[in-house]
Amino acid sequence: MQDDADPLRERSDERPVYVISVAAELSGVHPQTLRMYERRGLLAPRRTSGNSRRYSERDIERVRVILELTRRDGISLAGVRLFLELREQLEQMHRRTEALERQLLDRLREGGSDIVPLRSIITFAWEHEPGR
Repeated sequence: MQDDADPLRERSDERPVYVISVAAELSGVHPQTLRMYERRGLLAPRRTSGNSRRYSERDIERVRVILELTRRDGISLAGVRLFLELREQLEQMHRRTEALERQLLDRLREGGSDIVPLRSIITFAWEHEPGR
């Protein structure tokens, strides 16, 4: 079992353990496809000291997503790259929002009398109806 308290240990799905041939077999593509995805900026496998590629479970899952988007949905590789970048940004925003919510709850538990609802002090432009 993984010790989440140890920041030096990687999550098991992020550990780069597969050589390119195994990663290709697990993801159902040719090794050359993995190299092409890397050249196009869709994958970034880690490298060993000897410069060999090593793929993680997360990389394998990413290849499966790429295949689903290209084959099933007909999205170009440029579109897939944009989709993946936006998805990662969204995940980062979710993590940041969760952290801010935890901080706010901690402040409220400590007394946080200076915390007031944002809507009580400002009005947002999108809340105004045209002509008002």
